[in-house]
Amino acid sequence: MSPRQSNSQQRVRVISGKWRSRVLRFPDVDGLRPTGDRVRETLFNWLAPSIHGARCLDLFSGSGALCFEALSRGASECLALEKNSQALVTLNENKTLLEASGLTIQRADSLAYLRNKPDQPFDIAFVDPPFDLNLLTQACALLEQNHWLKNGGLIYCEHATRDNNVSTPTNWRVERSKITGGVNTILYSRIEPTT
Repeated sequence: MSPRQSNSQQRVRVISGKWRSRVLRFPDVDGLRPTGDRVRETLFNWLAPSIHGARCLDLFSGSGALCFEALSRGASECLALEKNSQALVTLNENKTLLEASGLTIQRADSLAYLRNKPDQPFDIAFVDPPFDLNLLTQACALLEQNHWLKNGGLIYCEHATRDNNVSTPTNWRVERSKITGGVNTILYSRIEPTT
């Protein structure tokens, strides 16, 4: 990825659904790396049987590409967590632009937020933290430990292929995976552990 101007605006396009081809702007901030069009298209093909009416959780939301795509394709609601103030401004602007009533945006450190328990578990979680911060393993552990996902819930994770230290809960089963341009994309399903 080439160097970018610090105050520039980047763009991401909604691929399909009711907001198909709508362009969303987001700020150029360190670590914010939206899921690319090809990867997002693959992911939502994987999720197609499960996305309609789903309650989604978008950790490290950034540009909001995943939560807006999910809502565009029929998810009923999405909670987007983001702590960067610039990213929050554009998330809210894009929510207004698209009249995305199903989107709740929360200013939060995702790991701190996950230390709580949800009012009710989610159907789908997107876990795509900045690669250099090595947050994925801890985020996945907290999702499981504090019961953020339903039995049979789906978890999408993205990490750099060079990162060999990623681990996920033992009761998560790999459903689909793909490597694209140095990025490992994995869809897990959560199976309720037997006691």
